Amino acid sequence: MKRFTWLVLMLVIPWVFSGCGKDEKAGTVKESIEHKTKNTEAMEMKGLTMESLQKEGKMAEMTPRVFQITPRTQQLFGVKFGTVEMKSFEKVIRTVGRVDYDEKRIVTVSPKIGGWIEDLYIDFTGQLVKQGDPLLTIYSPELVSTQQEYLLALQTKRDFAKSPIPEVATIRDSLAESVKRRLKLWDISDGQIKTLEESGQPQKILTLYSPFSGFVLEKAAYKGINVTPGMALYKLADLSVVWIYGDIYEDELPFIQLGQQAAIEITYIPGEILTGKVIYIYPSLNPETRTAKVRFEFQNPRGRLKPEMYVNVEIKIRVGQKLVVPEGAVMDTGLRYIVFVDKGSGYFEWRDIEVRSKVKGYYEVTKGLKAGERVVTSANFLVDSESNLREVLQWMTGRPEVGNGSPGN
Repeated sequence: MKRFTWLVLMLVIPWVFSGCGKDEKAGTVKESIEHKTKNTEAMEMKGLTMESLQKEGKMAEMTPRVFQITPRTQQLFGVKFGTVEMKSFEKVIRTVGRVDYDEKRIVTVSPKIGGWIEDLYIDFTGQLVKQGDPLLTIYSPELVSTQQEYLLALQTKRDFAKSPIPEVATIRDSLAESVKRRLKLWDISDGQIKTLEESGQPQKILTLYSPFSGFVLEKAAYKGINVTPGMALYKLADLSVVWIYGDIYEDELPFIQLGQQAAIEITYIPGEILTGKVIYIYPSLNPETRTAKVRFEFQNPRGRLKPEMYVNVEIKIRVGQKLVVPEGAVMDTGLRYIVFVDKGSGYFEWRDIEVRSKVKGYYEVTKGLKAGERVVTSANFLVDSESNLREVLQWMTGRPEVGNGSPGN
């Protein structure tokens, strides 16, 4: 801020000293002093001395924080004013988001029995699969032998159905149920087991069905290859809901809360707005960008949001009624925030204030101002230089400096 002070001094002081040697300007100063003396004498004649005016409250005593700028100088500087007021705050936080898969909607399809792939119904990556669609068929010798074992258990159950011995009935029932449970653990459906019971003929192949609707992300299934239990054959992702990751600066993080509504605009479809919510705030910051990653969840019924796509994310936060001052009125010296308050009749007072957040061209004020006060909103650096000028001239003329410093210090 001192740079502006010395800038004004470099412009003003040469002009002051350039006139010191001219009789005409010296005469003007002399006439001004004489005019003020005559006015003072006239006031004293009427009993209106300077001291009496101050005692009566008709003249404000100048303090180190108060200075005067003439209307002509104000016009020259382009001084403008704003008002301290109560406003309903709505803070808007914007960031660029990256679309990704919802991890809870990704599944892996693996067989629970070994064998060889005979038929392949889903044979390329990116293919859309619906829940219940057949994926492939597996020929498994173990499956065939287990089906034969089940048919034998059923036959035994029928043969000993009329046995009077209780232990025989228990054994026949438990044997059939044990084999049936093994088939169901291999994802043999109740319908397939019923078909096996009615036909009496074991099936040579097992059909794997999709347990999920989604797109094929990865495929490791090929016709004729040998598969083992637990081998990942397909990876499917449901894109009806997607996650979006955005980076939020640390000074904006206090405004972000779980469940908060967010809106996005797709860059290639201007004007279309989708709404979602905040579902997770990461616990650490990026040390280089000073941002924290935030995860949003968005519905994606038409599949327009595609993984790795970039979108513009906007979060609107209602802050409520706050005391605010125009952004242009606040001067940040690096150590404190300062405003210049209009005291009327060309007098100004510089004042320390405390601010919190900045929203839509306004600072929220927590200390130092009250509603209704007028403040300077433009040419602040010139006003600040003008307030410093008095102290510098006092120092140059040897007069003692009064007060606690200038706003720039």
